[in-house]
Amino acid sequence: MTPASGRGPLRFGVSLAPDASVPLLRTAQEADRFGLDLLGVRDRPYRRDTADALTLVAAALAATSRIRVFPAVACLPLRPPAVLAKAVATMDRLSGGRVELGLGAGTSWDGVEAYGGARPANAAAARRALEEAVQIIRLHWSDQSGLRYQGEHYGFTALQAGPAPVHPIGIWLGVTGPRGLDLAGRVADGWIAPSSLVPPKRLADGQRRLDDAAAGAGRDPGEIRRVYVLEGSLDARDARSFLHGPPRQWIYELTELAIGHRIDSFLFGGPQEQMAEFALEVVPAVREEIARERGGTVAARG
Repeated sequence: MTPASGRGPLRFGVSLAPDASVPLLRTAQEADRFGLDLLGVRDRPYRRDTADALTLVAAALAATSRIRVFPAVACLPLRPPAVLAKAVATMDRLSGGRVELGLGAGTSWDGVEAYGGARPANAAAARRALEEAVQIIRLHWSDQSGLRYQGEHYGFTALQAGPAPVHPIGIWLGVTGPRGLDLAGRVADGWIAPSSLVPPKRLADGQRRLDDAAAGAGRDPGEIRRVYVLEGSLDARDARSFLHGPPRQWIYELTELAIGHRIDSFLFGGPQEQMAEFALEVVPAVREEIARERGGTVAARG
């Protein structure tokens, strides 16, 4: 099996917490103006004083002109897959194809239950529900008619699918465990990993598991996008730890993640007031370093 090359278009973005007390749309507009490629909106509807993630995605798309926006990741137990598919496809059509879909099996089960969601019997059941959701969402986006799906966790019947998105929306799974990576390798278009749960020492094993599962399913591992959420902070002082240090440290670490670990998409998950420094100082330098390493030009989007 040939591993993914890591030569996909490089993307940089921001992971936005939907804190209703901060100017969320201004942050989205700044990310767009700074030239970032991606805006991921965290989906935690059961938390107090948070904006609804899908509503915020739609509003951010309306307030921007070029950045791609997506839930990162949609909480499946509170987002029925057929309804989620229609909402995401509608936003994609209205935005001219600027939507992707991050999807997760769910966490914080006490909060999910408090908001009317069901707690799965075990981790295996949560993964099966996630796999069924991916199948239903893709059916909904197809041009088929007379659709019928009956799984263990979800059912779906529709005389006609649609609306279809205007571009092939990527379904990126937010998973961290070995079985979740197997699932992502088999069925997903991308993998979203937070740095706190998948530090560099775990990335190699995770990438290998993802590649092996993709190859075993007859897929090209190089077509799976690798999205890494950078949970750290930019600090003008000396380096303290991974992703906690000055811009020069971040430039080195992100270049190593791209070249050595084949990460092709980075979401800044640090303090929002540091986003400008990340976008305007770190990102261009990382692009230059990677282009130099690869002996060519790294595209911003694709």
